[in-house]
Amino acid sequence: MNIQVIPKQTEGVERRLEIKVPAEEVRQAEEKAARRYASRVRIPGFRPGKAPPAVVLKRYADAIRQEALESLVQAAYQKVVESEQLKLASQPHVHDLKFAEGEPLTFELHLEVRPEIQLNRPHGFRVTRTVRPVTVEQVQEQLEALREQRAALVPVAEKPREHDLVTVVLASAGAGEAVPEGKEYHLVLGAGQAIPGIEELIMSVAPGETVERPVRWPDDFPDETQRGVTKTVRVTLKEVKRKVLPELDDAFARELGSFESLEALRQAVRSDLQKEAEREAEAEVRQKLLDEIIGANPFDVPPSWVSQLANAYAELYRVPEAERERFVSQFRPVAERQVRRDLVIETLAEREGLAATEADLDRRIEELARQRGTDPAKLYTSLQKSGRLKEIERGITEEKVFAWLLERNTVE
Repeated sequence: MNIQVIPKQTEGVERRLEIKVPAEEVRQAEEKAARRYASRVRIPGFRPGKAPPAVVLKRYADAIRQEALESLVQAAYQKVVESEQLKLASQPHVHDLKFAEGEPLTFELHLEVRPEIQLNRPHGFRVTRTVRPVTVEQVQEQLEALREQRAALVPVAEKPREHDLVTVVLASAGAGEAVPEGKEYHLVLGAGQAIPGIEELIMSVAPGETVERPVRWPDDFPDETQRGVTKTVRVTLKEVKRKVLPELDDAFARELGSFESLEALRQAVRSDLQKEAEREAEAEVRQKLLDEIIGANPFDVPPSWVSQLANAYAELYRVPEAERERFVSQFRPVAERQVRRDLVIETLAEREGLAATEADLDRRIEELARQRGTDPAKLYTSLQKSGRLKEIERGITEEKVFAWLLERNTVE
């Protein structure tokens, strides 16, 4: 295919090329499209597939030109990628397309290419490793969380307070309206499940009592039409349940597992927190090393990769569509950092031969199978079906890359 390529932007990962397809090439593409149409459409007066291209072209001009255009753009794009030896990072986009009758076809091709990462200096850096000490307060917080998990809800015959679970019958009416029959609700007070005015009303009565009083709706109420409106609200409190925490003693420790005493439980909690602190310190060392390498070996990243990752996180966090654009914009720096991190690991793994092998994967699955008390073959099949094998492979590759880096850099 005879085309002319005029570079508009040739540096970095974002490229712009102006493509010009001669009028003769356009004419031939239209004729080919007309012949394809002639082979599959019926035209009165002609046997199937025997209508002259000129007749077919006249009858189906718009459709044929569209098909010719699509084939020309696709062919031109493929030739440019092959001739320029481009390693594309994303799907190219066509801009400023001009396709006039009897004229050459011209358009701009906007594309992103994979970055060329040299990493001439991946070593010689010095980073600090800080393991944060486990405090008495942290241990106590974990013990309190365990108490919360095993708390019992006990009915009480008194006015409710914050954090109580209440069963109420609620009804409301506007000015001059009769209050209708209410509906039953189960609410945790202080959890934002009812407006403050209604919660105050609920906390003013004991189980079995009813109260009716004006309540003003807050100025920031989601329904704009209800903001600042005062209504008559009737509350009947049916039941109050209060969370009662178990005593933090030896008996509680024994209920949790093989702990002979509260002190044994406390030591186990401290040990778990210490291990978590060490894992966090290791993760910080890895990130510091990557930050040093990226700073010493700058490279561009395709914007589309950053956008894809930011949008993936928006999906993961179930960000509402109305807030999606703002979230993606704010999350871009984090996503770009993640893309750079992954590219450094990928580059080192490929260059230094550190990618996970089948043998590495088999050993890891055998290890996981022993921990879970299951058969390695069954575990492999399960992981394969759930699509988690790639995740494990990436984890092994990262471990090998960071082991390589730790040998060549100083951690204090």
